[in-house]
Parts: sequence; C-alpha cells; structure tokens
Amino acid sequence: MDVLKHFVENFEATIGLFAYSLKVCFEAISIGTILFGLITSGRLAILLLRRPNTYHYTRVRSRFGRALALALEFQLAADILATAVFPSFESLGQLAILAVIRTGLNFFLTRELEELHRLEESVLMRSSADNLSTSSEKLSTR
Repeated sequence: MDVLKHFVENFEATIGLFAYSLKVCFEAISIGTILFGLITSGRLAILLLRRPNTYHYTRVRSRFGRALALALEFQLAADILATAVFPSFESLGQLAILAVIRTGLNFFLTRELEELHRLEESVLMRSSADNLSTSSEKLSTR
C-alpha cells in the first residue's frame, strides 16, 4: 500500500511540475507574441511614415491588435493550467475574474479588428476603383 501511495504522490508532483512548466511556457509565448507584434507593427509604422494617412494608422493598429489578442489567449491558457493543477476557492475566483476580463478584452479587441479589416477592404476597393478609372482615362485620351 505504501508503494501505491508513494507512486500517486510522485505522479501528482510530476504532473504539477509539468503543468507549471507548461504555464511558464504559455506566459513566455504570450510575452514573445507581444514583443513580435510590437516590433512588426513598429517597423510597419516607420515604413509608412513616408506616406502618412489614416489608412496606414489602421493597418498598424490592426497588426498590433492581432498580436495582443493572441497574447491574451495564451495568458488565459496559462491561468487555466495554474488553476487546474492546484485548485482552491481563491484561485478559482481569481481565474473567473481574469477569464471574464481577458475574454471581454479579447471580444472587444476582435470586434475592433474586424471593423478595421472592413475599413481596410473598403479603402482598398476605393483605391482599386480609382486606379482603374485613372487608367481608363489615360487610355481614352490617347
């Protein structure tokens, strides 16, 4: 019986260590995602400074917003892992609050990203239509 008890205790400790390691990995991935989003959107902003307009601003916001939304998903996964391994009423309450906040942030961020995407599409459609009309005008004057 002692062997079985010892095995179960070691197994629980191993699972706890694995879950904690996975939690830290998810948090590191979240930080990396934010840094990557910051670098790529910053690079895009610098490239677009040469031709400033509001469309470029939405492209930069959209790129960074996608990184933030993904980072929030990884953070929520890390919180769920931490609570799943060592559940307590306090940790469950904290998880519930964090889940509501992060899910709410992600919901509104995703909604704004969808709106920015629609705006980008409409700007591109107008730009394409303007280019076509300019090209046809040039051809008709020849």
